[in-house]
Amino acid sequence: MHSKVKLWNSNFITACLANFLIACSFNLLMPTIPLYLTDALHIPESEVGIVLSSYVLAMLFMRPFSGYLVDVFPRKMLYVIGLSLFVAAYLGYMFVATVLLFVIIRFIHGLFWGLTSVSANTVAIDIIPSSRRAEGIGYFGMFTNVAMAVAPYIALNIYHSFGFNWLIGSSIFMGVLAIICVTLVRVPVRPKVIRPPFSFDRFILLPSMPIFFNQILITSAWGTLIPFAALYGNKLGIHNSGILFLFLASGIILSRIISGKLVDKGHVHPVVAFSLITISIGFLVYSQVETLIAFCIAAFVIGIGFGTLFPVMQTIYVNMATPDRRGTASSTYLTAFDLGNGIGMLGGGFLISTMGFSFMYLMTSVVCFMGMIVYVFNSRKVYEKRKLTA
Repeated sequence: MHSKVKLWNSNFITACLANFLIACSFNLLMPTIPLYLTDALHIPESEVGIVLSSYVLAMLFMRPFSGYLVDVFPRKMLYVIGLSLFVAAYLGYMFVATVLLFVIIRFIHGLFWGLTSVSANTVAIDIIPSSRRAEGIGYFGMFTNVAMAVAPYIALNIYHSFGFNWLIGSSIFMGVLAIICVTLVRVPVRPKVIRPPFSFDRFILLPSMPIFFNQILITSAWGTLIPFAALYGNKLGIHNSGILFLFLASGIILSRIISGKLVDKGHVHPVVAFSLITISIGFLVYSQVETLIAFCIAAFVIGIGFGTLFPVMQTIYVNMATPDRRGTASSTYLTAFDLGNGIGMLGGGFLISTMGFSFMYLMTSVVCFMGMIVYVFNSRKVYEKRKLTA
């Protein structure tokens, strides 16, 4: 029956388009900030990770509160408010002249991104049919992941051709378009919610904690990939390294064609195992590349792995939560992603400065393989014990 439940209606398409525009707006800065910091502000490469991690700290602070707010207050209203503040914060980058100011603006931006992303994911879950949840989350998340891959390619071209301020203007333009799309999304009216008391389990989905820590281990790999890709390409003499993001996006798109459907049919654990093995192999190849072709093949393989992993991980959290805790489930998933991302940035920066890029990406491959072992022997059992029916 579930194949007859329509997923791609105008409402879902509008939500996906808004998600893509928001993610593009944000990810235009991801690969270019390291270049701007080293070129314009003359920060050593080893310290770039520290500056980048300021927005991760802000998101870590904001995510749990966002989950609580989204579960208590109207989700679309919070989505529009968070997104509007997020877009307005871009103006701050135009007045940055010192590293300290950059860190402060990045932190403020991270706060608003935390609220926006939790609201967006929870609204998407509300409008996706439960029988096609993993597939729907997969496609919705695909727009984020593709933006993470395509936007940096566009950003590097804008940065090198027109400069940093043009990037900021482009981000604001995409953000405004996203706000317009969000206002058009129709969200189901929820029953009036009795405001629950403040307690720790309203901010973090406690039954998912073993999976939460497992995810941190795994997603630290993403934190070593996007921020350092352009610098890695420069070291290898591959000056058009932005093409990596296009191959990464291609892998992500290809993975979504079948992975969500497999998860909805109950094949959660084989899909997770496949994704982690693929990511591990991808980073192993990536650590040894010397040519542009190998660089792109490795990115494509990594894209398949992460494109498969992200939606199935979010589905795991959502399936462990009741409908009134979907905001908490989404924020817990995203908090783990942020923590892993931040650890990857900081750890990657340290390893680059001490051992070099090749060793850093080799260690990333090892960490992903360890993450698979932990999942098979622990997280899998936790999920089977704690999951709820759709």
